[in-house]
Amino acid sequence: MEMNIQEVKNYLPHRYPFLLIDRVLKIEVGQSIIAVKNVSFNEPQFTGHFPKQPIMPGVLIIEAMAQATGILAFKSEVGKPIEGQIYMLVGVDKVRFKRVVEPGDQLQIKATILTVKRGIWKFQCEALVGGKVVTTAELMCTQKNSQLASNT
Repeated sequence: MEMNIQEVKNYLPHRYPFLLIDRVLKIEVGQSIIAVKNVSFNEPQFTGHFPKQPIMPGVLIIEAMAQATGILAFKSEVGKPIEGQIYMLVGVDKVRFKRVVEPGDQLQIKATILTVKRGIWKFQCEALVGGKVVTTAELMCTQKNSQLASNT
């Protein structure tokens, strides 16, 4: 199942410049997701994050992974979020940065559900560019009811 940017916006409360998922290529509900972030030179972080040799900050790669896991969790648990319902990142483990991500790259994010216990979802994630792994991590998220989602 694919999702375009308009469908992605139905699952994530984030908006420019912090919406970091441009498209979902594939979802296997209850199992995994493959999503894409197109990295553009016009993004605001590149004016200050090594302007002469811009690279995508690692924390934004992790955030893109977290956004992908939020979509997967919603699709797997409730189908579609209701007003005020969001998934929040609550843990990051075993992070490794292997290569840089530069403007013009297409970041492919893969996440697989490892466990769901007491409302905490644990995922194995990796980000790739051109088929080469750039970042790996284990992420945890949980569902929250928040006014953040209704203020977008």
